[in-house]
Amino acid sequence: MNGTHELRKLGQSLWLDSITRDMLDDGTLVRYIDDYSITGLTSNPTIFDEAIGKSRAYDESIRAKSRAGNRDEALFIDLALEDLRRAADLFRPAFESSHGVDGWVSMELSPLLAYDTRRSIDAAQRIYAQADRRNLYVKIPGTPEGIPAIEESIFNGVPINVTLLFSRDQYVAAAEAYLRGVERRIAAGAHPQVPSVASLFVSRWDKAVSDKVPAELRNRLGIAVAKQTYRAYREILASPRWKALERAGARSQRLLWASTGTKDPAASDTLYVEALAAPDTINTMPEKTLRALAEHGKIGAPMREDGGDAEAELERFKNAGIDIDALGTELQREGAEQFVKSWNELMQRIADKSERLASAA
Repeated sequence: MNGTHELRKLGQSLWLDSITRDMLDDGTLVRYIDDYSITGLTSNPTIFDEAIGKSRAYDESIRAKSRAGNRDEALFIDLALEDLRRAADLFRPAFESSHGVDGWVSMELSPLLAYDTRRSIDAAQRIYAQADRRNLYVKIPGTPEGIPAIEESIFNGVPINVTLLFSRDQYVAAAEAYLRGVERRIAAGAHPQVPSVASLFVSRWDKAVSDKVPAELRNRLGIAVAKQTYRAYREILASPRWKALERAGARSQRLLWASTGTKDPAASDTLYVEALAAPDTINTMPEKTLRALAEHGKIGAPMREDGGDAEAELERFKNAGIDIDALGTELQREGAEQFVKSWNELMQRIADKSERLASAA
């Protein structure tokens, strides 16, 4: 039994943090599903920018959509949803066998909306309707402005993947937004089951402090934050508030580990995947990490529900001069800025390709 199968046996879902038209066309995604137990995937502007930039597989669609008058964001959304619908259909058996718990794909809102509540709500509804797939999450960042958009979208019945969460407090804010949205649905007489996941980014913590802490503390901060957040997740699931919603028919918002590829070349390439083994969670990982896990990953004891040594570990970083609360806020801001940069590059890439393909026709 390889590492991917061990995690599935433990009760963790394995999703792919990647999508390209090539992997859909050549059967790679099907092989990942069959061989590595992949039951979902996530995408973001950076992933699509690289996919479109490195492949000619999108050229014909870009040419046709350009001729039809599609431009910029509208053209990109069409392209992305073409891929995501195909992937969603491949994951439909997992979606149906798990009764909607697993088998999802995710589509990000424009990162230009990260601090615009009203437009995020409207865009989430449009994208979910346009996707026309029950097993598609719309990704909304857990920024202060994103939190009310998450609540309202859940109330509207739109499945949400909360992205760009970096700390326990950011996760708790997103979880409470989800709870409020479900509570409002129940009060309004609507069905309470609106699926959601909350995505905590892990490895970026360690990259941010790699040159600021002693060698013995390197590659440990992200895992400590994840353990602390897992404890909060378990506390919410055990709370009277959640139990009341569960009795009313609601389904829990699952915790998802994101940014789980190892950034430090001196560290194990399966470091985060092995450390974040936990039931009732999801790990979305890059292809390189997935293959490494299957080839030589070793899964030990699952993460402790009480967070284990998280608080003691975090105290060591505080003693080393790391302001963890401030860094969590900064990482979220930087993450949003990076997605904006990727988005702008993606829009320019599509515009350039559209022009080049039109002139070559």
